[in-house]
Amino acid sequence: MKALRNFLDKVKPSFEEGGKLAMFRSVFEGFESFLFVPDTTAKRGAHIHDCIDSKRVMSMVVIALMPALLFGIYNVGYQHFLVTGQEMEFGSIVAYGLACVLPKIVVSYVVGLGIEFIVAQWKKEEIQEGFLVSGLLIPLIVPANCPLWMLAVATAFAVIFAKEVFGGTGMNIFNVALITRAFLFFAYPTAMSGESVWIGTEGIFGIGGASNVIDSFTGATPLGQVGVAQGVVTPIITNAVGAEISTMDMFIGLIPGSIGETSKIAILIGAVILLFTGIASWKTMISVFVGGALTALLFNQIGTTPIMNLPWYDHILLGGFSFGAVFMATDPVTSARTECGKYVFGFLIGMFAIIIRVLNPGYPEGMMLSILLMNLFAPLIDHFFVQANINRRLKRVKK
Repeated sequence: MKALRNFLDKVKPSFEEGGKLAMFRSVFEGFESFLFVPDTTAKRGAHIHDCIDSKRVMSMVVIALMPALLFGIYNVGYQHFLVTGQEMEFGSIVAYGLACVLPKIVVSYVVGLGIEFIVAQWKKEEIQEGFLVSGLLIPLIVPANCPLWMLAVATAFAVIFAKEVFGGTGMNIFNVALITRAFLFFAYPTAMSGESVWIGTEGIFGIGGASNVIDSFTGATPLGQVGVAQGVVTPIITNAVGAEISTMDMFIGLIPGSIGETSKIAILIGAVILLFTGIASWKTMISVFVGGALTALLFNQIGTTPIMNLPWYDHILLGGFSFGAVFMATDPVTSARTECGKYVFGFLIGMFAIIIRVLNPGYPEGMMLSILLMNLFAPLIDHFFVQANINRRLKRVKK
């Protein structure tokens, strides 16, 4: 590392103002700060909040996402080999999943970071680290068959219009990854819903190229099956080949769904990492689950449709509810920041997610819209609690 440090110090003058490579100064600074902790310090007017910088925070979130990513890679391959009726071999399953997921990660980072590099250079500012997390979240919340060009367009839209126009990292109102998914859902609905988008049935790079897809194959997610079911009793939820899915299957995650959202074990590991390191707020996270569970229990008492009769724990285990509660709702930039406000913010996310699921059968996954809605109201929630605190202090002073 010392040799690398010496090399960077040697070439650094070329990237300074007036140097031959000054136009790439932001790129050099971003690469340097990624490898080494910056040695610049504030001389005055600084207020230290924590001993960890944003780069380390983002890196820790990426580490917390690794279990969901690794399981997602395996599950993509597993679902493919399940519906094609081929022999299940661990190496082939992982290879197929990797061939499907890795290009999405590359596209997400190349497009997103490319735009951030251009903007940083244009504004003559340092490259911000925010997209380090968003770039990994985006591939994890899309279906396995999401076309790469659609992903690129959606990522570019989200980075430009949901982040850079607000001032960049730390200034955005909405979660960038969820704006990407929302753009895909409304601009290209056939690529984000239906039975053909969740499970890859074609070969990729010569891997798993079988054409004998079994007759009983259905690519609908378990939550999607409940949303379109008829009758007043809870329907039997099946996997891609018609076998019944149990609550334990939902917890393990070997079911159709977005790449990183199916395994609750992997999400739980990520939650532990985020809470142990103090990066995510347990108040927000727990409140989301409480709000969702209580709302689901309320609908259970009404019970006039199959999705109303769905047990509260199945609501939490299905779709993107758990993933959103752990990795999206706890985003420190777009969530409530007051301590009491975090309870309200999280509770309303869980409540609205279930309401959208139950009352809109055509869109059974409500977590995305719920979080984006509460991103909009997070500043208002904080304002009420801050103002209430000010009023209490004023009353004490008057006495």
